[in-house]
Amino acid sequence: MRPFRTHSGRASTASTLIAQQQKPAFKAGVDIVSLSVTATNQSGHYVTDLAAQDFQVFEDGVKQELVFFSHSDFPVALSLLIDTSASMEEKLSIAQQAAINFVLRLRPQDLASVIDFDSRVEVVQPFTTTVADLEKAIRGTSAGGSTALHNALYISLKELRKMVGASAGADEVRRQAIVVLSDGEDTSSLVSFEEVLELAKRSETAIYTIGLKSREFGQRGFKEAEYVLRTLSQETGGRYFSPNRIEDLNGVYEKIREELSSQYLVGYASKNSKRDGAWRRIVVRVGRDNVTARTKLGYYAPTS
Repeated sequence: MRPFRTHSGRASTASTLIAQQQKPAFKAGVDIVSLSVTATNQSGHYVTDLAAQDFQVFEDGVKQELVFFSHSDFPVALSLLIDTSASMEEKLSIAQQAAINFVLRLRPQDLASVIDFDSRVEVVQPFTTTVADLEKAIRGTSAGGSTALHNALYISLKELRKMVGASAGADEVRRQAIVVLSDGEDTSSLVSFEEVLELAKRSETAIYTIGLKSREFGQRGFKEAEYVLRTLSQETGGRYFSPNRIEDLNGVYEKIREELSSQYLVGYASKNSKRDGAWRRIVVRVGRDNVTARTKLGYYAPTS
């Protein structure tokens, strides 16, 4: 089972986590499978008044017992990925401003980085809490070249893992997210979609994807891009957006920001003690009418 990860990247025992949240302590040394869960009603509005007893978690069909629950607005470490390929040239100024408006709403404790990608991938701003640096990096992006979407996602997942691992010693829990904007299919990556998907499923990162239709790509090309973006979001518990107009981006980024601030953090110790490295499917249900829960679809069991 995958241990609960603190900002330091080290596994925390269940008793430590419970003590941090002022919950009753229990047997130490238990690794926790952690889930960021989004609850919405039929209208798509976030439901933020649920309690631990409202949630049911199933792993491979077996009901699990929650040992950790919180609705605290934990800080986030996120990578903001912006497609700067040639097809984005006419849309880039609007996309830049929408991304800037998004980072302006980040809290002082949130970490963010900016990555732009065309045929190359560049980390134009490493992780920082300084909004002015993030804004400067976004404004400095320019359009040109082809699209290396898979490369960009692969690098951003690796950078998030490296950042968490390098932050040893911090006590706070920090959620991880990627927000990626792209307007077409991958045309120049060295990394395959299957490699990116595998890495994403092994990470603790929720991926939020925004697909803009581009005149430069045919319907088939965008269908392929949409499949990539939608699948990554579904597998990791994020969300896929497909705005009809570039002018709708501000609203999309605001929905992502609102979701990140509305999530629940739950944890359980798996009843399956096998260390076989197998994929384990997760389903979360909410015991309230017309409320649904969304989280990552599963995780890989540990190996010996």
